[in-house]
Amino acid sequence: MRKEELIHLHMLLAQLKEYCEEHGLGCDFTRYKELEITPFQVHRSKDEHKQAIFMLGTELASMAARDNSTRYK
Repeated sequence: MRKEELIHLHMLLAQLKEYCEEHGLGCDFTRYKELEITPFQVHRSKDEHKQAIFMLGTELASMAARDNSTRYK
């Protein structure tokens, strides 16, 4: 994936993060925040954006799994 595409994906996941925070969906984005990177920091390396995407994706997937497991008990 090109850096431009990674930044776009980072932006989309960051928007989902903000939605979760605004609606109190119980996500913990501490590890993402510790990276101190945003999608707007286009000067940051491709690897840094990949790491941010991984952190956001991991927490969003965990939140979805928790929600799914409590919904069908």
